[in-house]
Amino acid sequence: MANNEDLFKKITSHAKEYGFIFPSSEIYDGLGAVYDYAQNGVELKNNIKQYWWKSMTQMHDNIVGIDSAIFMHPKIWKASGHVDAFNDPLIDNKDSKKRYRADVLIEDYIAKLEDKVNKEVEKARKRFKDSFNEEQFLSTSQRVIEYNKEKEDVHNRYSKLMNDNDLAGLKSLIEELGIVCPISGTRNWTDVRQFNLMFSTKVGSVSDDSDVLYLRPETAQGIFVNYLNVQKTGRMKIPFGIAQIGKAFRNEIVARQFIFRMREFEQMEMEFFVRPTTEMKWFEYWKEERMNWHKSLGIPQEKYRFHDHEKLAHYANAATDIEFEFPFGFKELEGIHSRTDFDLKRHQEFSGKKIQYFDSETNESYTPYCVETSIGLDRTFLAIFSYAYKEEQLSDGSSRVVLNLPNILAPNKVSILPLVNKDGLPEKAHAIMDDVRKDFKAHYEEKDTIGKRYRRQDAIGTPFCVTVDNDTLKDNTVTIRSRSTMEQERIPIDNVKQYLRDNL
Repeated sequence: MANNEDLFKKITSHAKEYGFIFPSSEIYDGLGAVYDYAQNGVELKNNIKQYWWKSMTQMHDNIVGIDSAIFMHPKIWKASGHVDAFNDPLIDNKDSKKRYRADVLIEDYIAKLEDKVNKEVEKARKRFKDSFNEEQFLSTSQRVIEYNKEKEDVHNRYSKLMNDNDLAGLKSLIEELGIVCPISGTRNWTDVRQFNLMFSTKVGSVSDDSDVLYLRPETAQGIFVNYLNVQKTGRMKIPFGIAQIGKAFRNEIVARQFIFRMREFEQMEMEFFVRPTTEMKWFEYWKEERMNWHKSLGIPQEKYRFHDHEKLAHYANAATDIEFEFPFGFKELEGIHSRTDFDLKRHQEFSGKKIQYFDSETNESYTPYCVETSIGLDRTFLAIFSYAYKEEQLSDGSSRVVLNLPNILAPNKVSILPLVNKDGLPEKAHAIMDDVRKDFKAHYEEKDTIGKRYRRQDAIGTPFCVTVDNDTLKDNTVTIRSRSTMEQERIPIDNVKQYLRDNL
């Protein structure tokens, strides 16, 4: 899919206008790549968290959760490799004075080649209509063949340079491809250099004698250093997992694309400890399990794809990403990694503590291997939000913006609306509200015409609206309206909660 900048601008604007996401510190002109979740956004975010948390800890009998501290002993980050190897390759444009990630510049170039192929396919599809054979077109169109050949060539060279950590080669490739600075339009580049992404701070009362602390760049290490405590106190048997949701911090120089890449973000991670030699079986298991979780949100399969890593991290023997088709193209949403026994062995080495598991089935002690699932909560929010955003033309000639969120994730499940703000209708509506809110997150509103209130709830993603009118006072019935279909039906007040249970 070609980049859809207009759609993405509408989505970011909608997120602010309807109380989902605000720029942080906005009255002070904001802070780059930091955002606040607003009144509706925090509900949606918490619902996503709960959906993930229950799927891990409630639906699996061998996964438990923890919540480790953000501050941890600085040796942990030496052991994990973050102090020495948690870097991005950066390059500056001398004319605009803007800084970029060299790898992102090259990946964007490759993405543009993909867009060119897609545009050729779409043009041919329109030309040939029902007789169009995409497979045949891809293999015979000279222009498409050339684009794909260049894409493969650039990708192979780029992958080798990244694997070899060849910074000079990355700069040469950028120059050879004629990649220009989006701001200045020039190719006046500096050399590529590495930049560590961890935020550091000091602990202690005297700065000279202080120890350096890091804001954690991932939540996973908090799981690894608690492995022994959880395994012993929980009497956990291999295989078992430890899940965690928490804030992480990265000093992203090229933070962009709204909440897709931020300096302060939230991760939902699970480390699954397994017997050595079984890790690839569990790697495949968690690939399927996690893809099924994403599809359970009602988003179609074609919006997702697996992308296997060619350059493996120093700790991994297999890695894949689940990518989602955002309005700006397919990008990483979740990583699934076979981390081997790297982390536990490193912490054993640096801490001097024995980190082993005695397996009563095999009668041996070993350091467990680990399969990780790591998903960005903010990216998941953006994926769900952007897919749910729809602009619809209605049969009466009007239009509406609707947020077709999965019902289980919607900030409010129901909105209670008195038709007018008089004649005893607000009192009746408040009585229904007080009853319904015991079981569902409910919302009450009496300002504006009923049509405007329906539209506002559509835009927020509220699945159902209950309207209290003059007939309610006579026969104790209300009108319940569906966000998705806009269909309305009349039901007794006593049936409202059961109706919501059945349909949510």
